[in-house]
Amino acid sequence: MLMALESSFFPFPSEVVMIPAGYLASKGEMNLVFAILFGVLGSLLGALFNYYLAIKLGRPALIKWGKHFFIPEDKLIKAEKSFRKHGEISTFIGRLIPVLRQYISFPAGISGMNVFKFSMWTSLGAGIWMTILATIGYYVGENEELVTQWSHKAVFWMLAVCVGIVLVYLKMYKSD
Repeated sequence: MLMALESSFFPFPSEVVMIPAGYLASKGEMNLVFAILFGVLGSLLGALFNYYLAIKLGRPALIKWGKHFFIPEDKLIKAEKSFRKHGEISTFIGRLIPVLRQYISFPAGISGMNVFKFSMWTSLGAGIWMTILATIGYYVGENEELVTQWSHKAVFWMLAVCVGIVLVYLKMYKSD
C-alpha cells in the first residue's frame, strides 16, 4: 500500500519502505523476492491511479487552467505528440528518477499511451529501483550511515545510467 502511495502524486519516498524490507529479508523475517514483487505491484497500482486520473481529468483541466501555469494549449499539444513518439523510454526513465517517478504517469495518461505498454515500462523501471533499494537494505540495512551513503550513490549512478540510456536512445532514434 505504501508503494502505491509513493507512485501516486503523494510525495512518499520508496526508500522508507524498500530498504527496511530488504533488511527484514536479511534477518529471515521477510522474503526478498516477494518484497520486491509487491513493491513493484504497489508502484504499478499507484502509477495506474495517476494514469487513469490523467485520462479522466488531465487534458480538460490543463486546457482550462494550464495557461495559468505556463502551459498553453499549443505547448500541451506539442508535448502530447512528443510523448506519443517517446512515451515508452520516457516512462521507463521516469520511473528511475526520484520525484519524476510520481508524476510520469500524468503525461502517459494525457497522451493516451497504451495501458499495457505503460504498465510494462512502469513495472520494469520500478522493478529495477525496488531491487536496488531492497538490496541496499539487505546488505547494510541496520547501518544508517551506510544506507544513506549507498542510497545517495544509487541515485547518482541511476541518474548517470539514465543519461546514458537516453543518449543511446537518441542516437538510435536519429538513425531511423
